[in-house]
Amino acid sequence: MRLDRFIANFAQFNRHQGRLLLIGQQVQVDGQVVTDPKHEIRPFSRVEVSGQVLQVGKPARYFMLHKPPGYVSATRDPEHPTVLDLLDEPDKNELHIGGRLDFNTTGLMLITNDGQWSRRLTQPTRQLGKVYYVEVEQPISELYVSTFASGLYFAFENLTTLPAHLELLSSHSARLTLHEGRYHQVKRMFGHFNNKVVRLHRERMGDLQLDPQLAPGEYRALSTTEIAKV
Repeated sequence: MRLDRFIANFAQFNRHQGRLLLIGQQVQVDGQVVTDPKHEIRPFSRVEVSGQVLQVGKPARYFMLHKPPGYVSATRDPEHPTVLDLLDEPDKNELHIGGRLDFNTTGLMLITNDGQWSRRLTQPTRQLGKVYYVEVEQPISELYVSTFASGLYFAFENLTTLPAHLELLSSHSARLTLHEGRYHQVKRMFGHFNNKVVRLHRERMGDLQLDPQLAPGEYRALSTTEIAKV
């Protein structure tokens, strides 16, 4: 929300008074004087006006999880354990997932309470590269590489996938880089060749790589440097 609108939401201030306070340098956000009425206020922002605290602010939380198979990428599920069940954190109901994985897909998952940050992870216009290790039932040929690079037509959505980079690692394994996240996209791409995916593991999202020290089911907080990479 814009700062001027945020201030005007309080009964003791109207829009005009809020602008005068801004001009008079009476407004602080996270300890810094702010005069721009368009400055964005988030749930984590501490807002003070003439020494009066209007919003204490919540600490932003960011976690990297090594998702094991058999967990649902959801905050709650009536039948299966969810990835949030793996976290020993207070107020887990405030957390959400930035970039889901299928039930039996493993690997890097990012969990946060910062909606703006997680939207940057999944925003289609950013075309954030996501890297997967893939194992399949049948041998993979060079034809897969050129086909994925050209894009595949998905009739259900009536669209052609963005160019994807496939690196062959062995006869039955590869590393695939996608720049979008269509429904069951990896499985459907290999399904174009009637080749079943038997293992799928996400290694990286953009510049964030799964910590090799994390065993399946383990997680840790992101560093300040890692948070800034998104």
